[in-house]
Amino acid sequence: MTTTFRIAPSILSADFARLGEEVKSVIDAGADWIHFDVMDNHYVPNLTFGPMVCQALKPHAKTAEGVAVPIDVHLMISPVDALAAGFAEAGADLISFHPDASGHVHRSIQAIKSKGVKAGLVFNPAEPLDVLQWTIDDIDLILIMSVNPGFGGQSFIDSALRKIEQARKLIEASGRDIRLEVDGGIKVDNIRRVADAGADTFVAGSAIFGQPDYKRVIDQMRLALG
Repeated sequence: MTTTFRIAPSILSADFARLGEEVKSVIDAGADWIHFDVMDNHYVPNLTFGPMVCQALKPHAKTAEGVAVPIDVHLMISPVDALAAGFAEAGADLISFHPDASGHVHRSIQAIKSKGVKAGLVFNPAEPLDVLQWTIDDIDLILIMSVNPGFGGQSFIDSALRKIEQARKLIEASGRDIRLEVDGGIKVDNIRRVADAGADTFVAGSAIFGQPDYKRVIDQMRLALG
C-alpha cells in the first residue's frame, strides 16, 4: 500500500502581520494541512493564538480552486476542554492535545469528536505511549514531538525516531486509519529518515517560512519523500 505523505506548515513561524496572506501562499506552494501551534504560557512557556485567529484564517485555508485545506490544531494548553470546543467551533478539522494536560483523556477525546472534529494525542520527547493502549480505538491522529514544546526553530531529537517506530506498530496492530504526525526540527535533510521510521505527516515551521521560496522547500521535501 502506498503511503500518502502530508506536509503541514506551522504558522507559528509565519509572518504574524500577514497571516492570511501567508496561509494562502503556503497552500499555493503545496501545503496539505495548515498546522496551528496553540500555546497558553501555562502548559508551555509561550503564548500564541486562540480560536478567533483560527476563525479569521479559515476562509484563507483553501486552494486556488476553492478546495478546503484542513486546519490541524495542536493544543499545548491546560486545561484542554473549553479551548478545544472553541477551536472546533472556529473551524478546526483536527484537534490534538497532550494527555498529561487533561484530567480525563478519554472524555476530552469524546468531547472533541462530539463536535464532528477529528481528535489526536500528542507525546512529548520524554513521554511514553502507554495511554494509547486505552485510547487508540478512539483517535484519528498521533503526534510525536521531536522537540520540547513551546518554541519554534529547535533541533530534531533523534530518540523520537524510536517512538515513531513504536507508534507505527501500534497503529498497524489497531487496523485503523490513524495519521502519524511528527513536529519539531523537520527539514529537507531529515524528512526521509522520519518517514522511514513510520511517519506520514510532517509539521515544518522555520524550515518553510524561514525561506524565501515556500514552494521550492515543499517540493524538495516531496522529492526526499520519494
